[in-house]
Amino acid sequence: MSLQRRRERYIVMHMWKILHGVTSNDLDVQFTSNPRLGILAKVPSVRKKSALAHQTLYENSFSVMGPKLWNCIPSNIRAITKHESFKHPLTKFLLALPDKPPIRSFTPPNSNSILDWRSICSLGWSATLMACRVSANLIIGIIGR
Repeated sequence: MSLQRRRERYIVMHMWKILHGVTSNDLDVQFTSNPRLGILAKVPSVRKKSALAHQTLYENSFSVMGPKLWNCIPSNIRAITKHESFKHPLTKFLLALPDKPPIRSFTPPNSNSILDWRSICSLGWSATLMACRVSANLIIGIIGR
Protein backbone atom coordinates (compact mmCIF):
# COMPACT_ATOMS: atom_id res chain seq x y z
CA MET A 1 0.00 0.00 0.00
CA SER A 2 1.45 3.38 -1.00
CA LEU A 3 2.13 6.12 1.54
CA GLN A 4 -0.72 8.19 0.16
CA ARG A 5 -3.16 5.28 0.44
CA ARG A 6 -2.00 4.60 4.02
CA ARG A 7 -2.56 8.25 4.91
CA GLU A 8 -6.06 8.19 3.41
CA ARG A 9 -6.80 4.97 5.32
CA TYR A 10 -5.73 6.69 8.52
CA ILE A 11 -7.97 9.69 7.76
CA VAL A 12 -10.99 7.41 7.19
CA MET A 13 -10.27 5.53 10.43
CA HIS A 14 -10.03 8.86 12.28
CA MET A 15 -13.39 9.89 10.81
CA TRP A 16 -14.85 6.62 12.16
CA LYS A 17 -13.44 7.47 15.61
CA ILE A 18 -15.02 10.95 15.45
CA LEU A 19 -18.38 9.46 14.44
CA HIS A 20 -18.38 6.96 17.30
CA GLY A 21 -17.05 9.38 19.94
CA VAL A 22 -13.72 7.60 20.45
CA THR A 23 -11.85 10.85 19.82
CA SER A 24 -12.85 14.50 20.13
CA ASN A 25 -14.62 16.32 17.32
CA ASP A 26 -12.69 19.60 17.53
CA LEU A 27 -13.42 20.50 13.90
CA ASP A 28 -17.19 20.02 14.31
CA VAL A 29 -17.44 17.37 11.59
CA GLN A 30 -21.13 16.68 11.04
CA PHE A 31 -22.66 13.36 10.02
CA THR A 32 -26.07 12.65 8.54
CA SER A 33 -27.87 9.36 8.20
CA ASN A 34 -29.68 8.50 4.99
CA PRO A 35 -31.68 5.26 4.68
CA ARG A 36 -30.41 4.64 1.15
CA LEU A 37 -26.85 6.04 1.32
CA GLY A 38 -25.97 5.27 4.95
CA ILE A 39 -23.98 7.55 7.23
CA LEU A 40 -22.49 10.47 5.32
CA ALA A 41 -20.24 13.29 6.47
CA LYS A 42 -21.10 16.86 5.56
CA VAL A 43 -18.40 18.41 3.36
CA PRO A 44 -18.00 22.11 4.25
CA SER A 45 -18.12 24.50 1.33
CA VAL A 46 -15.28 26.85 0.41
CA ARG A 47 -15.65 30.59 0.03
CA LYS A 48 -15.32 31.39 -3.64
CA LYS A 49 -14.17 34.95 -2.92
CA SER A 50 -10.98 33.84 -1.18
CA ALA A 51 -7.65 33.59 -2.99
CA LEU A 52 -7.03 30.46 -5.06
CA ALA A 53 -4.06 29.47 -2.88
CA HIS A 54 -6.29 29.64 0.22
CA GLN A 55 -8.97 27.58 -1.51
CA THR A 56 -6.40 24.87 -2.29
CA LEU A 57 -5.17 24.82 1.31
CA TYR A 58 -8.77 24.58 2.51
CA GLU A 59 -9.60 21.75 0.09
CA ASN A 60 -6.59 19.76 1.36
CA SER A 61 -7.39 20.28 5.05
CA PHE A 62 -8.66 17.44 7.24
CA SER A 63 -12.04 19.12 7.75
CA VAL A 64 -12.71 18.87 3.99
CA MET A 65 -10.66 15.84 2.93
CA GLY A 66 -11.92 13.68 5.82
CA PRO A 67 -15.61 13.93 4.89
CA LYS A 68 -14.86 13.49 1.18
CA LEU A 69 -12.87 10.30 1.83
CA TRP A 70 -15.48 9.04 4.32
CA ASN A 71 -18.24 9.47 1.73
CA CYS A 72 -16.20 7.43 -0.81
CA ILE A 73 -16.23 4.33 1.35
CA PRO A 74 -19.11 1.90 0.65
CA SER A 75 -22.09 2.28 3.00
CA ASN A 76 -21.82 -1.27 4.34
CA ILE A 77 -18.30 -0.49 5.62
CA ARG A 78 -19.34 2.91 7.01
CA ALA A 79 -22.15 1.20 8.99
CA ILE A 80 -19.76 -1.01 11.01
CA THR A 81 -19.80 -0.01 14.69
CA LYS A 82 -16.81 -1.93 16.12
CA HIS A 83 -13.35 -0.50 15.39
CA GLU A 84 -11.57 -3.83 14.89
CA SER A 85 -14.42 -5.00 12.64
CA PHE A 86 -14.13 -1.75 10.66
CA LYS A 87 -10.38 -1.86 9.96
CA HIS A 88 -10.28 -5.19 8.10
CA PRO A 89 -13.09 -4.48 5.56
CA LEU A 90 -11.70 -0.97 5.02
CA THR A 91 -8.23 -2.34 4.30
CA LYS A 92 -9.66 -5.04 2.05
CA PHE A 93 -11.65 -2.41 0.11
CA LEU A 94 -8.61 -0.13 -0.28
CA LEU A 95 -6.42 -3.02 -1.44
CA ALA A 96 -9.01 -3.87 -4.11
CA LEU A 97 -8.60 -0.40 -5.65
CA PRO A 98 -5.70 0.25 -8.01
CA ASP A 99 -2.73 1.74 -6.18
CA LYS A 100 -0.50 3.45 -8.72
CA PRO A 101 1.60 6.06 -6.91
CA PRO A 102 3.23 8.70 -9.07
CA ILE A 103 6.72 7.92 -10.33
CA ARG A 104 9.21 10.66 -11.04
CA SER A 105 9.47 11.56 -14.75
CA PHE A 106 6.23 9.74 -15.65
CA THR A 107 2.83 11.37 -15.96
CA PRO A 108 0.38 9.58 -13.65
CA PRO A 109 -3.21 8.94 -14.80
CA ASN A 110 -4.48 10.70 -11.66
CA SER A 111 -3.28 11.65 -8.19
CA ASN A 112 -3.86 8.05 -6.96
CA SER A 113 -6.33 9.27 -4.34
CA ILE A 114 -9.41 7.25 -3.49
CA LEU A 115 -11.34 10.30 -4.71
CA ASP A 116 -9.79 10.08 -8.17
CA TRP A 117 -10.33 6.34 -8.51
CA ARG A 118 -13.95 6.91 -7.53
CA SER A 119 -14.40 9.30 -10.45
CA ILE A 120 -12.83 6.80 -12.86
CA CYS A 121 -14.95 3.99 -11.45
CA SER A 122 -18.20 5.95 -11.49
CA LEU A 123 -20.33 2.87 -12.12
CA GLY A 124 -20.60 2.22 -8.37
CA TRP A 125 -18.43 0.46 -5.81
CA SER A 126 -20.27 -2.76 -5.15
CA ALA A 127 -20.23 -4.35 -8.61
CA THR A 128 -17.42 -2.51 -10.34
CA LEU A 129 -14.15 -3.06 -8.54
CA MET A 130 -13.15 -5.44 -11.32
CA ALA A 131 -14.27 -2.93 -13.96
CA CYS A 132 -12.31 -0.28 -12.08
CA ARG A 133 -9.13 -2.34 -12.30
CA VAL A 134 -9.67 -2.89 -16.01
CA SER A 135 -10.30 0.84 -16.56
CA ALA A 136 -7.21 1.79 -14.59
CA ASN A 137 -5.06 -0.64 -16.55
CA LEU A 138 -6.45 0.69 -19.83
CA ILE A 139 -5.74 4.28 -18.81
CA ILE A 140 -2.24 3.41 -17.67
CA GLY A 141 -1.69 1.42 -20.89
CA ILE A 142 -2.82 4.35 -23.04
CA ILE A 143 -0.68 6.85 -21.15
CA GLY A 144 2.30 4.51 -21.19
CA ARG A 145 2.33 4.37 -25.00
